[in-house]
Amino acid sequence: MSTQAAAPVATPLVAPPARQHPGAFALVDGNNFYASCERVFEPRLIGRPLVVLSNNDGCAIARSEEAKALGIAMGAPWFRIRHLEQQAGLVALSANFSLYGDMSQRLMEVAAALGCGQEIYSIDECFIDLAGVPDASARARQTRERIQRWLGLPTCIGIGATKTLAKLANHIAKSAERKPGSYPARLAQVCNLLELSARQRDWLLQRTPVAEVWGVGPRWAAQLQAHGVQTALQLQRLDPALARQRWSVVLERTVRELGGLACIGLEQAPAPKQQIACTRSFGQPVTELDDLRQALSHFCSRAALKLRQQGSRAGALLVFIRTSPFRPQDAPYARSLVLPLSPPSDDTMRLVGAALQALQALYRPGYRYAKAGVMLLDLQAAPPQATLDWGAPDEDGGDGEGSGRSQRLMQALDAVNARFGAQALRLGSSGGGAGPPAPGCAEPAARPWQMRQQRRSPRYTTRWDELWQVRA
Repeated sequence: MSTQAAAPVATPLVAPPARQHPGAFALVDGNNFYASCERVFEPRLIGRPLVVLSNNDGCAIARSEEAKALGIAMGAPWFRIRHLEQQAGLVALSANFSLYGDMSQRLMEVAAALGCGQEIYSIDECFIDLAGVPDASARARQTRERIQRWLGLPTCIGIGATKTLAKLANHIAKSAERKPGSYPARLAQVCNLLELSARQRDWLLQRTPVAEVWGVGPRWAAQLQAHGVQTALQLQRLDPALARQRWSVVLERTVRELGGLACIGLEQAPAPKQQIACTRSFGQPVTELDDLRQALSHFCSRAALKLRQQGSRAGALLVFIRTSPFRPQDAPYARSLVLPLSPPSDDTMRLVGAALQALQALYRPGYRYAKAGVMLLDLQAAPPQATLDWGAPDEDGGDGEGSGRSQRLMQALDAVNARFGAQALRLGSSGGGAGPPAPGCAEPAARPWQMRQQRRSPRYTTRWDELWQVRA
């Protein structure tokens, strides 16, 4: 196959009359999602270069188009771009995951009305099943306008016969809006490949580098380019058997999907996770055992909640603590320990108790710990009743894994926190600074193990004491 990409054919993009397609997918994607969420409540940020920083304000994990224009790369360390605050008016904010998660849920609820099925792919992307939906382009534009009007979030929507083509159409819709001339302007914001002729689709695929195809990572892209496959069209015309033999069945599936054969179905219910982890780098070095106890209690409580939400129980628990590998002046230390849980458990108190038992064995005084975490392993579907409930406490003073009392206690814990905010009700071992303050009380002082978020915006939609205030 020739390594020279064929010159694009100048084909006018005139859509035929709208028709109903028996099989189609849409991809709804929020543009620069984290930055857009911040701008909803701070209009003064519109038009200004904006980055959102990672945990502990370490590096840029989201960039507005204006920030990208300054040459700021994804993952750029904050200390290397900090000078742009003064030189270019750059605004940097700490990650506000409470806000982003809530805005994501609202986005997904509005987007779901576009079709008859939804798969939430990431915090800002979802696939929609458009099978049998008439006038898909008009519906997509209405949905996009509704999201913009109701939530203030800009989006782009791509439509194709397969999920891979829908993802590609979304790339075209975004690029046509952000980079004039890269694709026809009429495909900006909403791009429906099903409305185009085969020749027009080939013209678009020929303009798209192979690295932009969903599922083709940098390593495969380099190998494909060395093999003479430079564009999405050339990948579409690659022999599927060769793709499977030389690369993998995953690339074979991508080739077939580019050709219009749906090989990846909609996953409306995500598969249960095989492991659940909660790990954090500390805002400052931690030396005291009590601070580590609070941190691991908090992390384990969060992991236990996720465990119950997916209806599983953990058969083992891993705990680790370590110093920073980036501070050579500190003595290095890194240890982990796995404890089996018999019977498997989803009880926060039992999981936290096991984590603190492991910490006692792991902790060594004299070190400056920088990170800790827990991982729940050997996850199993939670049975209605694992053991008979004899109404007597177990050896640890609890009620046994089959105890209705234990289950009711966890249900009450989750219900209170769902209503009044995460960690409103928590174990005493997690300390007093992990959750929201009591009504009428000031924000509790940050613990040494908590993340450094000196630039975080208010959690406008999830905290009563941080509601958006409008002044005349």
